[in-house]
Amino acid sequence: MEKNELPADVAAMWRLREPPRRGPKPSLTLDDIVRAAIELADAEDLAAVSMARVAERLGNSTMALYRHVKSKDELLVIMSDAALERPEPMPADVDWRTGLTFWADGVLTAIRKHKWYAKLPISGPPAGPNNLAWFDSALGALKDTGLPEPAKVGVVMGLITYVQGEIRVAFDLAAGYAEDPSAFTQFGSTLARVVDPRVYPAVSRLVEAGVFDEVGSFEEDNEADFDFGLQLYLDGVAAFIERVKRG
Repeated sequence: MEKNELPADVAAMWRLREPPRRGPKPSLTLDDIVRAAIELADAEDLAAVSMARVAERLGNSTMALYRHVKSKDELLVIMSDAALERPEPMPADVDWRTGLTFWADGVLTAIRKHKWYAKLPISGPPAGPNNLAWFDSALGALKDTGLPEPAKVGVVMGLITYVQGEIRVAFDLAAGYAEDPSAFTQFGSTLARVVDPRVYPAVSRLVEAGVFDEVGSFEEDNEADFDFGLQLYLDGVAAFIERVKRG
């Protein structure tokens, strides 16, 4: 790759790649391919996505796809940007904390539309137009905090790590709950039978306090856990902002 040449996947995400020049005019477009791949993942999960299956869904040969996408890995990168719709505009005149809470809830809503999204490998910083729009929106929420630009990046990257991590764990737990709800509903009684307070004193105190006995809606519990962790993270950001202001 030349020094000033865009990486192939970045050029594809921004639709800046030169179209094929040889042969007849392609009947497919990159948008067609990405749309079919997302539909396939929505219907059957990410593991079902292959160049052959996408071609089959489009009624074309696999080789026809390679005129637009170099590999399955590149297709996954392009999907990761295309599936993440642009963020809703940040509400006017809100403080940074309200803005980042709105942003985090928006990411959660967007990814829930494509549960396979949490299984995508993270191979680099956000470089596609949609991912950059989310990055820009979160950075914009911090514009009046007085933080230096590198610190804003650190805050947003930490928030991305939290949100992505929580989503991945929540989706995995939801799959486990669907397969065996009793592993969750009977967790407290299971621990009570195996936990020795001399070996696990802190866990034992939780069991004795009945922390795991109150089983509510699985979805509501996930929502509450997400919001609790988010506010803890933002408490830390608030303390950091105050420390920066004091110099």
